[in-house]
Amino acid sequence: MKARRMTHADFLIIGGGIIGLSLGRELARRFQGAAIILLEKENEVAVHASGRNSGVLHAGFYYSADSLKARLTRTGNRALTEYCLENGLRINRCGKVVVASTETEIKGIYELKVRAERNGVDLQLIDENELSDLEPNARSLQRALFSPTTSTVDPKQICRHIASAFPRNVRILCGRRFIGREKSRVVTQKETIQYRHLFNAAGLYADRVARHFGAGADYTMIPFKGIYLRYDDDSLLQRHVYPVPNLRNPFLGVHFTKTVDGHVKIGPTAIPAFWRENYCWGERFNLSEMVEIVAREAELLLRNRFNFRELAVQEISKYRRAIFIREARKLVNYLDPDRFAGQTLPGIRSQLLNLKTHELVMDFVVEQAGNSTHVLNAVSPAFTSAFSFASHIVDESLPHMHGV
Repeated sequence: MKARRMTHADFLIIGGGIIGLSLGRELARRFQGAAIILLEKENEVAVHASGRNSGVLHAGFYYSADSLKARLTRTGNRALTEYCLENGLRINRCGKVVVASTETEIKGIYELKVRAERNGVDLQLIDENELSDLEPNARSLQRALFSPTTSTVDPKQICRHIASAFPRNVRILCGRRFIGREKSRVVTQKETIQYRHLFNAAGLYADRVARHFGAGADYTMIPFKGIYLRYDDDSLLQRHVYPVPNLRNPFLGVHFTKTVDGHVKIGPTAIPAFWRENYCWGERFNLSEMVEIVAREAELLLRNRFNFRELAVQEISKYRRAIFIREARKLVNYLDPDRFAGQTLPGIRSQLLNLKTHELVMDFVVEQAGNSTHVLNAVSPAFTSAFSFASHIVDESLPHMHGV
């Protein structure tokens, strides 16, 4: 058996998604000359959630003021917007309207406005006439909201640009799968890497990597598949159109997204997946993951914690095109069901489950374990928050380290 070569790093990052890349960028900025290695199991960066998400830069008004999401989304939106503008990356600064279909949702409109004020986010309360001026095809009952700082980007373009802009002291090693840990060393199939501090940003597998370091014991990952349908008339809408969400639910419901290149897509679903990379039935099948995840989902269905049964039934029903379109029609005056042009690239949302409370975790979760940091829950809007989230993670992980 060929011996693995030994490599040394001041900072080792596992995961080449937006969080891992943003950590590399932040560490390189603070610790100039430090040896930084980023491991990615695929042959390029942003293959999974970071390259398959909606591309929406959220404004930060959904989240309660005491959450990390509230603290980091507003500043993250601004930082990523500036990054795109400074580097000539594509961005569609179209804005978003949030519309109400029922009296209960009107109350939700006012709750979101209060949250926006507490979070320092620009969010405008508008009436039906003002909505008609902003987005003629959007439909709302009495009141709506306009978010001018919500925009759309090309997620893969941003991730590739961050990777290409790294200084020479940052090395990205693709095709490297985390195999295990030996004290302050990580083993891949090609090398053993000794590090001073490790950052686990492994996305769908962050909980599994964390357990090698004695972290993440209270959590496991439950994957949800997101699917969008493409609409073949780009003139349908000029802005994003979202419903008022159920704030106790981690998903925002079926909505309209105006993409970075001006197309319109409708979605997403949040369908329970059966293994972690269950994009389609013939791809990346993992039997052991399927047994574990199906058992966990069956338990959630039986106990019906956080109304999982209703959530699952509701989301699975969206496989029926008619139900999916019915949800979308609530938000607009006009929609032609014959103009849907097929599915976009599916994505998997890595949603953390608390094993003690049997509830889905709504906020970002980061755990420290010795000289390692584990990003266990980097759900939406983690892409929007990536730069500010990375800064927060480094602050919390290396509070007294000012050089290497």
